[in-house]
Amino acid sequence: MTTSGSGLRRTLGVGDAVVVGLGAMLGAGIFAALAPAAHAAGSGLLLGLAVAAVVAYCNAMSSARLAVLYPASGGTYVYGRERLGEFWGYLAGWSFVVGKTASCAAMALTVGTYVWPGQAHAVAVAAVVALTAVNYGGIQKSAWLTRVIVAVVLAVLASVVVACLVSGEADAGRLAIGASDGAGGVLQAAGLLFFAFAGYARIATLGEEVRDPARTIPRAIPVALGITLVVYACVAVAVLSVLGPDALGDASAPLADAVREAGSPWLVPVVRVGAAVAALGSLLALILGVSRTTLAMARDRHLPGALAAVHPRFQVPHRAELAVGAVVAVLAATVDVRGAIGFSSFGVLAYYAVANASAWTLDSAPAARMVPVVGLAGCAVLAFSLPGASVVVGAGVLVVGAVAYGVRRWVRAGDGQA
Repeated sequence: MTTSGSGLRRTLGVGDAVVVGLGAMLGAGIFAALAPAAHAAGSGLLLGLAVAAVVAYCNAMSSARLAVLYPASGGTYVYGRERLGEFWGYLAGWSFVVGKTASCAAMALTVGTYVWPGQAHAVAVAAVVALTAVNYGGIQKSAWLTRVIVAVVLAVLASVVVACLVSGEADAGRLAIGASDGAGGVLQAAGLLFFAFAGYARIATLGEEVRDPARTIPRAIPVALGITLVVYACVAVAVLSVLGPDALGDASAPLADAVREAGSPWLVPVVRVGAAVAALGSLLALILGVSRTTLAMARDRHLPGALAAVHPRFQVPHRAELAVGAVVAVLAATVDVRGAIGFSSFGVLAYYAVANASAWTLDSAPAARMVPVVGLAGCAVLAFSLPGASVVVGAGVLVVGAVAYGVRRWVRAGDGQA
């Protein structure tokens, strides 16, 4: 295994790791993902949520087992490299870095749209600069800010649930799964909702900064995932019971529309603030994850070696963080990528497919392989259940990465470095 001369500082305990996972998962996705999921599945929305949760659970358990053996920055990039070979680790890292960099820019623009719609790009750049500065100051500062963000988001979501369920507009009949809901729509909804859970991997990606990783990571990942599932289920039930599947599928701001319909219009600005804060939390976690994967790939020279530097005082991959922040800031300032990141969804599922395939190699016992097999199959099914454009672009991004890997190997072989 490639190592660096200077490692990161292990400062995160179980509670910190859970908070980091919650900060990544309880993001802006829950404020927006319910509408397209309901549009795809209709009254099968809750079934789609359950399918997404099962796949997320399998992925989480596979990631946790691997993180115990390989508690280094990079997550699935490292697992794929060590268990399946250099190419598969590289492909996982490539799909994560490219896809999530676009997601960072999209999330920054989401913050700008909620905070100051007329100056969305300027606010987005300011958010990226501010959060990059927080991350530069050390992982503990990032964890502290994430605690604040998680507390605010949970309070807002709890307000939405209470306002909807105690109103006279709530109707349990809207929760019934109709016979007309096709399996394809449910799977597409699961694919869309899955990414609201995907942040648990951030705990594994930060494995080099967790104290006692063999104990901390296997505890933190299922706890964070379980809390998120309960919260999402409560929100989905509350909103669906008020709006119904058709109105929810057509909603541009589903949570705001739900509290307005429930007779609590005063909560609408609170929901907008909550969405902006949640987007900040997602952006903070994304920058953390992308910079750590960048660090791991730079150590292996798949990215410029200078990005592997660790700050002597703050013990963070400062050059990787600054590089990621700079690229995201440029994208957020110049391009509206919110509607053009479908490949990110496909790439994340490819990333977790590699994690499950890696976990499959850990134990030959059929019972031990059941979870990674279900996770791998789930990732494949959900990936190809996404809208066609997302599949085509996502597959194209993976092909570009594979070609770049092949060219690099060919050049190194010509130089006698292979």
